[in-house]
Amino acid sequence: MTEFWHDPGCTFHPVSAPDYLPVKQLRQLQLHRLRAIVQRAYDHVALFRKRMDERELTPGVLENLSDIAKLPFTVKTDLRDTYPFGLFASPMSEVVRLHASSGTTGKPIVVAYTKEDIDVWSSAMVRCFAACGLGQGDIIQNAYGYGLFTGGLGAHYGAEALGATIIPISGGNTDRQIMLLKDFGTTAICCTPSYFLRIIERAAEMGIDLHELPLKAGVFGAEPWTEEMRKRIEKGSGIKAFDIYGLSEIVGPGVGNECCEQNGLHIFEDHFYPEIVDPVTLEPVPDGQEGELVLTTLSKRAMPMIRYRTRDITLIHAEECPCGRTIRRIRRISRRSDDMFIIRGVNVFPSQIEEALLMVEGTAPHYEIVLTNDGTLDDIEVHVEITPEAFSDRMGALEALQKKLAASIEKIINIHVKLKLVEPNTIQRSEGKAKRVIDQRPK
Repeated sequence: MTEFWHDPGCTFHPVSAPDYLPVKQLRQLQLHRLRAIVQRAYDHVALFRKRMDERELTPGVLENLSDIAKLPFTVKTDLRDTYPFGLFASPMSEVVRLHASSGTTGKPIVVAYTKEDIDVWSSAMVRCFAACGLGQGDIIQNAYGYGLFTGGLGAHYGAEALGATIIPISGGNTDRQIMLLKDFGTTAICCTPSYFLRIIERAAEMGIDLHELPLKAGVFGAEPWTEEMRKRIEKGSGIKAFDIYGLSEIVGPGVGNECCEQNGLHIFEDHFYPEIVDPVTLEPVPDGQEGELVLTTLSKRAMPMIRYRTRDITLIHAEECPCGRTIRRIRRISRRSDDMFIIRGVNVFPSQIEEALLMVEGTAPHYEIVLTNDGTLDDIEVHVEITPEAFSDRMGALEALQKKLAASIEKIINIHVKLKLVEPNTIQRSEGKAKRVIDQRPK
């Protein structure tokens, strides 16, 4: 007989047993899998073996889970330097799929999967959807991109394994997205949060009220977004907006997901072991302390990742989640250690600008951060759209809004920025990841 678990505010869905393992049993499973995957990487991945030998380490060093801190890190440049197949631990005869990220410098990041890896990925995505209260009978519209990008096929396989109906629409063609939301009775949508904001905006222009549709949930990822952005999405559509986390180097989407508490993302740590390290010293920090997320794949055969530095800044919640899951949660990812820019000696993250803007009524959730240099100093100017209602106000009201926005930003980042109000619909919309920062500084 199928067991069921009920998350507050969600529908019933089948229990995913690994999510609720007793902690002692979970730690034993993690250690068993860690030893096996480190041995596999040592035997089959030349770069990992070289780094272990340089440290005079063997896989036998892992007496307990804390010994993972003795192992070398893996970073994104390792994937580029060994392009295309240098980090594979399986022969090509066992690799059933290749994916690649677009990359910003030259060659893409290539990742590989065996049949067993695909099964693990699908099961992780099932657990993501189940955490959102979705199950058999739901109709999931998948607006993540298909192809070499991991998002589309990851969500697709997971939805099918869940027993839901999947609409493989991919990204773009917003009018068609809205038509199918309405005509097919879609109950959940997967896409980037910035693209769903565009769907909300376009639906209103078409005279369609998303609140009146069966749509009840959105599974949003592939870019950082704030709690203020969640509030805008939920108010504008009537759905419940869930954060999903993943990265191509580890598996794709499905590393972690919010449950219906919407207070941190549960990491499926029976497959993806999380650590938080100080981004400067690289020493591990305890649960509850902020740092850089480091992930180790515990069951990926084709391309094991040992202590991969994600560059994502977060923390592991020390307390248990009311939903009953024993797998730990990380705080939502709102910034990265490598998307920071420094203005007049102050560290600034785009998510801080977004938070400040969305706290002020009269602005639309569309903005650009323009970085410039006058030959001596870096400077920052923020362009933010205002709503049609605010745009129709008198000049004095617009000046007051501009000052209010500038003050809100200054309160958060502690420096004054130039702020420019722009007309509705003048900032370019994205059908994928939103481009927030325009760097015009001399290279």
